[in-house]
Amino acid sequence: MAPAEVKLGNEVLVEGQFKVLQGKRLGLITNPSGVNRNLESTVEVLHAAPGVKLAALFGPEHGVYGDIEAGEKVDTLVDKRTGLPAYSLYGKTHKPTPEMLKDLDALVYDLQDTGCRSYTYISTMGMAMEACGEAGLEFIVLDRPNPLGGERIEGAMLEEKFRSGVSKWNVPYVYGLTCGELARLLNGERLIKTPCRLTVVPMKGWKRSMVWSDTGLPWVPSSPHVPHGQSALYQVATGMLGELMSVSIGIGYTLPFECVASPGLDSHKLAEALNAYRLPGVKWRPITYKPYYFTFSGQPLAGAQLYFTDPARAPLTAINLYAIEALKRVGGVDAFAEAERVKRGFGMFDKVNGTDATRKALQAGTPAADIVASWKAGEEAFRKVRRKYLLY
Repeated sequence: MAPAEVKLGNEVLVEGQFKVLQGKRLGLITNPSGVNRNLESTVEVLHAAPGVKLAALFGPEHGVYGDIEAGEKVDTLVDKRTGLPAYSLYGKTHKPTPEMLKDLDALVYDLQDTGCRSYTYISTMGMAMEACGEAGLEFIVLDRPNPLGGERIEGAMLEEKFRSGVSKWNVPYVYGLTCGELARLLNGERLIKTPCRLTVVPMKGWKRSMVWSDTGLPWVPSSPHVPHGQSALYQVATGMLGELMSVSIGIGYTLPFECVASPGLDSHKLAEALNAYRLPGVKWRPITYKPYYFTFSGQPLAGAQLYFTDPARAPLTAINLYAIEALKRVGGVDAFAEAERVKRGFGMFDKVNGTDATRKALQAGTPAADIVASWKAGEEAFRKVRRKYLLY
């Protein structure tokens, strides 16, 4: 039997003839990932919709049109395509100001995230919700799939002193919620200072067991180094390690987040060591390559390329830790010492982890398996908390 067609929140909105938007002056938080299955932009759909008053655009990191590199500040400007003001929520301002919201009745959110806490789009979502709560505006989420599926929960909870734009909310590193469900949890658990009037337009046909490839939907790069639907899996698997900038994870080459490599490594030995962990759903192969830019630009590298043979079973977050352990054991590469040598330090690694306990344990020689086991109590507690916010 063919799987049920997944209908995105933005498609369910159209089916309902835009009922929840009628008579409201709207701001839209989106970027190129805000499309329907026909690759039509939500900006264009709402701008042309009868009875819908789209009054402003808001862009997260990378901007409304995704043309800004990671970490670069985005300026507020007038959108040439619609003539609307396009406000930046990644620059001087990370939270919509009263001035930006003064003529609006509601903010609409249609952004594709990766299901990982350290992705800035969900930080933007919560801060925009908080701003709506303070200003008395409605916040409307057009729900989208979690590309990692809705069952996977992995990683440490957030410690308050490590709260930042790359880890804003006290949820596990992989939290197993759609953006609409996460918005319900942020509101309901008061993880934002001022809860808002929240409306979620749910999807139809999506099941918690689905990773992106099961949805039948096209993937538009949610950010420059997340080019394919499966890229979200790799981002979680090596993104932490990549924050140290002491080894290459394939960014600057054609395989972003899909490799672990460094100059002078024995690629076969590293692949063998990583395969020896026998992590379910995971396979490594030797690889050599030369990045075009970013870490080790122009240098020949050797290492291991990551493959997922069964994505649903693969322990994604744990892969970062096993890679750090294997690099030191068989390659003589101390990722933390190297981060200090290149003056990168540990700040971003700890912020993304939401704690410094992971790093300190690895530096002390604690086995990766023991660190992963230490997350279990927090993961199980969160699983219970999230239950009442599930829509699917």
